Amino acid sequence: MSFVRTTPPRPVDVAAAFPALAAFARPAVRLHPRPGSPSVEDSSVGGPLLWPADEPWPHCEDSHLHLDTGFRESPTAIRLRRRLASRRRPGERPPVLTPEEEALGERSAAQLADRYDAGDPPAEHPVPLLPVAQLYLRDVPLLRPPGQADLLQVLWCPYEHEPDCKPATALFWRSAAEVGDVLTAPPEPYEADYPGYVPEPCVLAPEAITEYPNSLDLSPDLRRMLEDPDNWRAAGVELDSPYDEYPPDFYRTHLGNAPGWKAGGWPPWGRTDPYARHCAVCEARMVPLLTIASWEWDGGDGHSWAPQEDQADARATSHYAGQDPSQPTKVEVGSTDNMQIYVCPDSPEHPHTDLIQ
Repeated sequence: MSFVRTTPPRPVDVAAAFPALAAFARPAVRLHPRPGSPSVEDSSVGGPLLWPADEPWPHCEDSHLHLDTGFRESPTAIRLRRRLASRRRPGERPPVLTPEEEALGERSAAQLADRYDAGDPPAEHPVPLLPVAQLYLRDVPLLRPPGQADLLQVLWCPYEHEPDCKPATALFWRSAAEVGDVLTAPPEPYEADYPGYVPEPCVLAPEAITEYPNSLDLSPDLRRMLEDPDNWRAAGVELDSPYDEYPPDFYRTHLGNAPGWKAGGWPPWGRTDPYARHCAVCEARMVPLLTIASWEWDGGDGHSWAPQEDQADARATSHYAGQDPSQPTKVEVGSTDNMQIYVCPDSPEHPHTDLIQ
């Protein structure tokens, strides 16, 4: 990778302060996506995939007509609008598209209009999936691919699907060395339900870290241990206000699971309490594979998770429209939540599952 991102040291070594938590340490890889121009040979978010030219591109076969939100745009239009926003500066005249960008937008609008004029709504027929992430084993060693595979590709349908109102996801494991000719112009959906379902192309700076669970994943006894301020003082940890009255907020904000796009690690909770997901084939308890995040770090005190290289931007009180450094991928799932993808630990090729939190 061409750049580095480094998570600041946690303000407290939680395993040293509370040895009972040491057994819950779990490896994770923060992906640190940042806008760029990845190639098919790169790990990426929203970038091109190393997809065999002789392999059909995956499509979603569901009907999407009954899910119309009224805000649909083409992926091309969404990306062009973002480019304009990224070039806008306060006090300047609104930027304009380049001739190439304008022609691209016109072609996209004409294609969409042709489909509707022909009485053929784009959502009625199989919808090409959009690339979400491509991860090479060399960059994310904690992946446990099946067989000789060394590449994970994640795609989704950019329409909300019932009953959970989220994009439908698809996973593909493959061996990069077995890919010959590469598909250079994969099909794209004519529309997306929301702009947040169209990832911006991002390069990655994978960073291995150690995580501890969300407090909801701990036993009642361990949660009570973290709730007692006297236990923190006995461990030599003096908490500043307002955490001194309720230390679990300090643990949740600064010491537990990391925010942002990541592989492995512990899942975040909050929208629901934790519950186990089991493989539909073999009943094994499934494990987190990938977190697709709406934000790389939280505002306020939550920016302690912002990489050292981004701390100045994270502490800034304002940013140009569309240029918040904590949302480089422009992905938003749920109500700016996270989507976790889970796989079977014994057979990763078994059907996966996903969850919004």
